[in-house]
Amino acid sequence: MLEDRATAVSSATQWPTAYPQGYAVVDVETTGLARHDRIISAAVYRLDARGEVEDHWYTLVNPERDPGPVWIHGLTTEVLQGAPLFADIAEEFAARLDGRVLVAHNAVFDWQMIAREYARAERLAPVRQRLCTIALSKELGLPLPNHKLESLAAHFGVVQQRAHHALDDARVLAEAFRPSLRAAAAGGVRLPLLECRSLTEWSDAPVPRQSSPGYGGYRQGSWRPSRKRPACPYPNPGRYEDGKPLKQGMRVAFSGDTSTERELLEDRATECGLHVASSISRLTSLLVTNDPDSGTSKVVKARQFGTPVVDEAAFGQLLRDVEPADG
Repeated sequence: MLEDRATAVSSATQWPTAYPQGYAVVDVETTGLARHDRIISAAVYRLDARGEVEDHWYTLVNPERDPGPVWIHGLTTEVLQGAPLFADIAEEFAARLDGRVLVAHNAVFDWQMIAREYARAERLAPVRQRLCTIALSKELGLPLPNHKLESLAAHFGVVQQRAHHALDDARVLAEAFRPSLRAAAAGGVRLPLLECRSLTEWSDAPVPRQSSPGYGGYRQGSWRPSRKRPACPYPNPGRYEDGKPLKQGMRVAFSGDTSTERELLEDRATECGLHVASSISRLTSLLVTNDPDSGTSKVVKARQFGTPVVDEAAFGQLLRDVEPADG
């Protein structure tokens, strides 16, 4: 097993030269899962090139709104009211991310929340690549019953003390990531690194007022002023065929983590005349996913219906030459 050979990686010559020089293991707790939700606490464990802990950092963040599911994260309005705003901790947070690969469990979520907060603060997050520990565990073939953090922790004998507390979740992940990294190095496994692109198109939009003690009403930002897309004007020409170009009107669905912000990717598809679908059906022309072996409902349905599947990079190439609709 790869993890059993991890201890064999001891000398500098055995460590893969292409591996990153440092990592920032991150966990953020939030007011919810939507695009308008906010970070309420953040933790970073900085690791060196071989996964050894250098230091750690934790902060509460005042979200300027209702804290959301207190029964999960335990952070009440009263606790957060005196905390710094994200803009106040943005520089310190950036210093701990700078020059490192962001590591998180379900990294697309943490990265997108962080990127949106920096966009609100009119700054860029200094992150160029991210690594999802779910993807890494799949690359290593770890025999996990599911992809929860607690399962990964149990596999490596890491004891979790306070689930859904950013600092403890980051600690647990750092301790589980270290043997995973060593196992990958020992087996010559290519790390599943994805590109991170900062968001630069933030705009404010009014939302319904919230009644929350200590905050009163508030206005949230929105990644885009409106997410309602016009109906695709072209008929569906059918399924995509390998080796041929995409055609206007084709129904395209997306699943899983993407290196480009999902909404931007969907917008590019729409601009090219494609129909962006939120689900998979027999009419779907193509599914775009970087993890075709995942068990998501879209991937499962794509297999059942025989829907063609391509990764994000291939889809990006196809968008360069979309064939006009008939007539």
